[in-house]
Amino acid sequence: MPKRTDISSVLVIGSGPIVIGQAAEFDYSGTQACRVLREEGVRVILVNSNPATIMTDPGFADQTYIEPITTEVLEAIIAKEKPDAILPTLGGQTALNAAMALHSEGILEKYGIELIGADFDAIQRGEDRQIFKDLVLECGADVARSHIATTVEDAKKFAQDLGYPLVIRPSYTMGGLGSGFAHDEPELIRMVSDGLHNSPTTEVLLEESILGWKEYELEMMRDGADNTVVVCSIENVDPVGVHTGDSITVAPALTLTDREYQKLRDIGIAIIRAVGVDTGGCNIQFAVDPKTGRIIVIEMNPRVSRSSALASKATGFPIAKIAAKLALGYRLDEIPNDITRVTPASFEPTLDYVVVKVPRFAFEKFPLADRTLTTTMKSVGEAMALGRNFTQALNKALRSLEQRGSSFHWGEQPLGAEELIAQSVRPTDGRIVTVQQALRQGATVEQMHAATGIDPWFLDQIQLINEVAAEVAAEPELTPAVMTYGKQHGLSDAQMASLRGMTEPELRALRHGMGIRPVFKTVDTCGGEFPAETPYHYSSYDQVSEVVPSNRQKVVILGSGPNRIGQGIEFDYSCVHAAFALREAGYETIMVNCNPETVSTDYDTSDRLYFEPLTLEDVLEIVHQESAAGELLGVLVQLGGQTALGLAEGLKAAGVPILGTTPEAIDTAEERGSFARILDEAGLVAPRNGVATHFGEALQIAEDIGFPVLVRPSYVLGGRGMEIVYDPASLEDYFSRIEEFAIVGPDAPLLVDRFLDDAVEIDVDAVFDGETLYIGGVMEHIEEAGIHSGDSSCTLPPVTLGREVVQAVCDGVEKLARGIGVRGLINVQFAVAAGVLYVLEANPRASRTVPFVSKALGIQLARAAALVMAGVSIADLITQGVLPEQDGRHVPASSPVSVKEAVLPFKRFRTPAGDIVDSILGPEMRSTGEVMGIAPSFPEAFAKSQEAAYGGVPRSGTVFVSVADRDKRSVILPILRLSQLGFTLIATEGTAETLARYGISARVIRKHTEVGSDSDGPSIVDLIHAGEIDMVINTPRGRSARADGYEIRTATVAADKALFTTIAQLGAAVASLEFTPENPSVTSLQDYEKARSQ
Repeated sequence: MPKRTDISSVLVIGSGPIVIGQAAEFDYSGTQACRVLREEGVRVILVNSNPATIMTDPGFADQTYIEPITTEVLEAIIAKEKPDAILPTLGGQTALNAAMALHSEGILEKYGIELIGADFDAIQRGEDRQIFKDLVLECGADVARSHIATTVEDAKKFAQDLGYPLVIRPSYTMGGLGSGFAHDEPELIRMVSDGLHNSPTTEVLLEESILGWKEYELEMMRDGADNTVVVCSIENVDPVGVHTGDSITVAPALTLTDREYQKLRDIGIAIIRAVGVDTGGCNIQFAVDPKTGRIIVIEMNPRVSRSSALASKATGFPIAKIAAKLALGYRLDEIPNDITRVTPASFEPTLDYVVVKVPRFAFEKFPLADRTLTTTMKSVGEAMALGRNFTQALNKALRSLEQRGSSFHWGEQPLGAEELIAQSVRPTDGRIVTVQQALRQGATVEQMHAATGIDPWFLDQIQLINEVAAEVAAEPELTPAVMTYGKQHGLSDAQMASLRGMTEPELRALRHGMGIRPVFKTVDTCGGEFPAETPYHYSSYDQVSEVVPSNRQKVVILGSGPNRIGQGIEFDYSCVHAAFALREAGYETIMVNCNPETVSTDYDTSDRLYFEPLTLEDVLEIVHQESAAGELLGVLVQLGGQTALGLAEGLKAAGVPILGTTPEAIDTAEERGSFARILDEAGLVAPRNGVATHFGEALQIAEDIGFPVLVRPSYVLGGRGMEIVYDPASLEDYFSRIEEFAIVGPDAPLLVDRFLDDAVEIDVDAVFDGETLYIGGVMEHIEEAGIHSGDSSCTLPPVTLGREVVQAVCDGVEKLARGIGVRGLINVQFAVAAGVLYVLEANPRASRTVPFVSKALGIQLARAAALVMAGVSIADLITQGVLPEQDGRHVPASSPVSVKEAVLPFKRFRTPAGDIVDSILGPEMRSTGEVMGIAPSFPEAFAKSQEAAYGGVPRSGTVFVSVADRDKRSVILPILRLSQLGFTLIATEGTAETLARYGISARVIRKHTEVGSDSDGPSIVDLIHAGEIDMVINTPRGRSARADGYEIRTATVAADKALFTTIAQLGAAVASLEFTPENPSVTSLQDYEKARSQ
């Protein structure tokens, strides 16, 4: 069936901001889809609120709308652009739910638009729990016994039939939000209440418990002619009970017999037919009872899912790309395989290697959170590794996490086998290492299987790694045979060095002296049956390398590794732009990364892709391989965040050329003494500060400077370990809390700064070529200093900074760039306090805000930076049209205003008692993603950013106000305006008294901690829980009165209500109430660009 001729324009709905459960996988799949549709001559209209993704760059669609993904906005875009069809299956649950809403409200029918990829009925059959259950039974497969509840009372009745523990799954949610196991009635009531709240259809499925069963997934595709392929089978190492996104997974499935696999395949094909997915991909999850072999179907996603990105990268089969072609009417047998170029997409991929994915967690950002893994996803990223066997792939994947203690070790272990077995019963982020340690201490495979439910085969493989390590340690001499044996099972140089009592460089020199180096194999989708045209490689200690030598001039780009809070896809964005720009400039681009979710690890982003851990050992081997032929111009380390920067010193020491800013210059910016000299020479000032390596030193400095102080470790990203400390006791507590993470010590000192209260923070991104500084943009933070720049709303152009301040800031950046010796990107943070401009920090690397700046002002900053690092001057870039003549110093008054807002994951993290963790923002970054609002004025842009981040500021209802004394004067005007707009006001006694003096009436409510009898009425927390409060304004009061604020804020987050913790943010929100979301004005980035160039 050839391509449909009746579709000439398609609206692609993106997935919105990066959140836990819906991350960069959809950035990758949506980007692929946009590229394919345009190659097919289709006009692409894209809507997505996420500025960090490369998908929302103007080059990927004909019309790009960075707008909230709401029904009103989508209708406005549809009315303006008149697309023939909507593709909703590549934007995760967000896009699917948005498409369902357009159908339900009659908008698709009104404009005569069809859904492609999956129609309304197929989505409903796959997503509606009861309909799907009936379908599965009709297909002759089995499901868990279950009931649908729409009220808590229903749920209590059904629980009596199913018995405890039971599973709770809300409908139409992502990342298992609101799901989990209820072990008793109080847990059931809390979880069902949450689940009903999180489900757009207010329904939850209650299921019999299948805890401890084995879990599998099939990634499948089907076309309009009923051709169906299983792209990949995936097996979870953890049994049922841990969300598949939080489990270590392997591909292909390793513990199924062929008969069992064929049975899953038959069930999968029957279900995809019954559901009616006939132009795209889907993912089906199964559970198998290890005792009886009973198979039940858990759920199906009738769309490209989180696992689709993993399956694509694991096999080389581009699921999203093929799904887009199927949606246009092609059959699988009409689509050629990009990698072999001779086989069609109807050939199922064959793997002659093992793939292991491991999740990356961020519990260190939420110290109070319960680390137990459940069916609600908590991981923020993942790493993937390929190897010739499971042990090799597992060890490579674990070292790809870049987390202390994430790899297997054989050092001192104070705990015995019994204690470790008991610890391993509870699934946590570090359980795999606990299992390895228990087996090392004498636990048996049978004992570990009974404790964890992990299949004995996997446990036996971990035991094998222990045996290999024991052999490496025990051999009298480290012979080539022993060295190779350790390497074939994935042991790193660092691990083998510690086993032999050597240093890592000594062991590496010994290995190289023996001539033992890895070879690089190819991912070819066909197990070597046909030659691969696309160079996509992984390392192995085998005999023959499959890399074809090249004589071109090469640049190696180091990616940013697994996503984490503080280092997300914003860095991948810069890496991808570098790959595109340098390839166009005639260089051979070589990408190194281990993150399966990203565009950088797509096989056609660079000339070559190495899917490898970002450790010094692994990168040096790739550099050696690529240096064998052609000329290696150098390695780019500035774009991949702290991961890539951390390798600069080691690479330089090994004689590898570093492009752009030198490692010495990077150190100059980090090291306090040398940075202070640069500030002095430039005539710039920093807040009073000092450097400490232990508590005594830090206390002395803090007392000299005066509390409060800002403490932050050096060489970290995302404000890791950064806090405002108010007194000596808090400082002592801080040191005890960070001890286990080893982020402060003689080699990594703690920076202690005077904390600037009531300051305005400014962020600048710029490119410097050694002669000319090109300002990308000057951003003004909406929250005051003290909140991490990644969590703060910010506006571009700045709305309250005078021209003199902006000029002083730009002059300061130029002096710093010259002083440090920058060649490429630099990000500088300033604060203005009491009329004085302070430099907070300077980072000579790509920053988190590069994509936002690029989209707000239409400046391709990352692209320009890559070319500058390769030796092109800024003057030449302006002549070539890569950069506009006017940089971001002066933004014309007619330009649109852009607002970036952070999206925070507090709802995902609960304390062991089941309460949500505190949602107060501080200097350590906690957001997982961001959205952008762009409009002609600041209030409208801010309104759009709030709408995109959490559904927007309420237009009416009840507002609760409780502010610190220092904020009582500045809160008056915003509250007066809310009162005039008809909001009902409730306040605590002190705040109500202040408001009354200004003639603003507010009902007094008792604080949560003010114990009162029932006759005293409910507390504020009771009212929030009861759904009677629509907006909460609660500014924290230093260290004191924490308990009340904590309870109020956590209750607000749990209830999904608007929460403002700074007056600056509240002022912006109140101004934005003038704009109604019912009639949104929408403008594409391309139209803004046209207006700029006129």
